[in-house]
This record gives sequence, C-alpha cells and structure tokens, in this order.
Amino acid sequence: MKSKIERVVPLTDTPFVRLYQLEAVNKKGRKHLYYLASRTMEEEKLKLHTHREKADGVVIYAVDARGRIVLVRQYRCTIDDFVYELPAGLVEEGEDYREAAVREMKEETGLTLTLEEAPAWMEKPLYTTVGLTDEACATVYGRASGEISREHLEENEELEIVLADREEARRILKEERVALMCGYQLMHYIKEEDPFSFLKQE
Repeated sequence: MKSKIERVVPLTDTPFVRLYQLEAVNKKGRKHLYYLASRTMEEEKLKLHTHREKADGVVIYAVDARGRIVLVRQYRCTIDDFVYELPAGLVEEGEDYREAAVREMKEETGLTLTLEEAPAWMEKPLYTTVGLTDEACATVYGRASGEISREHLEENEELEIVLADREEARRILKEERVALMCGYQLMHYIKEEDPFSFLKQE
C-alpha cells in the first residue's frame, strides 16, 4: 500500500506563506498528521494536487565583468542573523521566472542581469526544503552590469551586496552562514576557471 493524503485543512490565512494540516495514511494503513508550509494561497493549487513543478521563486547565479559572483548577505528573522545567499525572489502571478530574475536582480542589487543560455534541466524548478514546504525555485544564470544600488529595497529587507572573487567565496563557504542553494553554486564557482563552463553540459 502506498501512503496517501486523505484531507487538506488550511490552518492559517497569512500573506506570502500558508500552513496546511495534511491528514494522511501511511504505507501500513495508519493515519497520521503532517504539516505543510506553502507559497500557494489556494488549496486546490497545491502541488500535492496538481503535481506540477511550478517555480514559486527564482535564484540567480550571476558574475560581473571582473568574474566576481554576486551575493547578498541578508538578515533573516528565522535565524536572527545574517546569511549569505544568491540574489533571489518570488515569481509573480503570470510572470516568467526569467523575467522575475531580471526584475529581482534590479530590485535587490541595482544591477542589470543579462541572461546566459543554459540547458532546460539546469533551470527547472527544484524543491528547496521538501520536508517542510512544497516551494520550488528555478535557477537562472547570467552576467551582472551597472552600479550597485539599494534604492528599490523594501523596508523590511536588510542586506549587503557582495561581489566575491574565488578567494572570498572560499572563505565564505568555510567561515560564514550560507544558504544551501548558494553553497552549492559557490562550489561550482570556486572550482571552474570559467564561471559558466558547467552550463555546457548536455
């Protein structure tokens, strides 16, 4: 017997994220409860119903003209501390995730993002923390240009824009708090002389 969800009960009505209680039956036929945090505001659009890997957010791997990777050092309430991340943000309703990446890069950093071509499987939405949430993020790749600016930041966003060379990226990985997806991309970055060479895979 396969585990299954029998009923979904919304528990909160909050902006940006909702909490749902899942009434489930395990592989031995025993009932149990599970809890899901989701960016999806309407129950019928939850991925457990649609089984669609829709991008809720987008993560941006970008380097500048000097080959430095663009990072943000951002305060996160969940850990009451700063953490290194790649620029990222939510994909708005009706928006393509690549369009969202260009918009988010400008809003978070002031920089202009020119997208690089990548195999579709490298951009497909991946689940971020699937034991807790159904959130999935696409990753895009590109080159950043222009001047750093914080004028478009929201009031509750507290972040520093960091342009890190390979030596600094290695130090960050060793010594600082780093978000998971950022950490994996930094491992690519410090290893390859060409920061986009891994995109040439079939």
